[in-house]
Amino acid sequence: MKNLILIRHAKSSWDNPVSDKERNLTERGRNDATLVSLDSLSLISDKFVLFSSNARRAFETATIFATNYSFPVNEIIINEDLYTFDENQLEKVIKSLNNDLENVILFGHNEAITNFVNKFGDIFIENVPTSGLVWIKFDCLEWKLLKKGKTQKVVFPRDLKYE
Repeated sequence: MKNLILIRHAKSSWDNPVSDKERNLTERGRNDATLVSLDSLSLISDKFVLFSSNARRAFETATIFATNYSFPVNEIIINEDLYTFDENQLEKVIKSLNNDLENVILFGHNEAITNFVNKFGDIFIENVPTSGLVWIKFDCLEWKLLKKGKTQKVVFPRDLKYE
């Protein structure tokens, strides 16, 4: 059994003239990441491993989640290959994970995440929003053998905000 939680980076700023990889989070992004991480706290065991894209906005999001999960920030694994917007590249990264890892959380980018969860999950999601979390459980022993899994949980910031 493999558990995969995919989290799209939180809302980032376009205000500063920096490269795409250097964009940081907005206040709304930090707040949304905090909301989702606290709401999903009960899903997380100490056996999860966290991977993040090397984009600043993804790593900042991972840091917020790690802090709220009481996971050491210095143990977040940065993987440059997660800086992708292509679901085939994301699939390649996931299928190459070490089989000793049963529970993985990946922080990355759209369109890759939305397309991946629609290919491998059993619930159609039109768009995984920023700070959105999707947990899929796979009935396999090796990551490279991934096929259609069961979507266990979906947590989006808009579902946690009450007006």
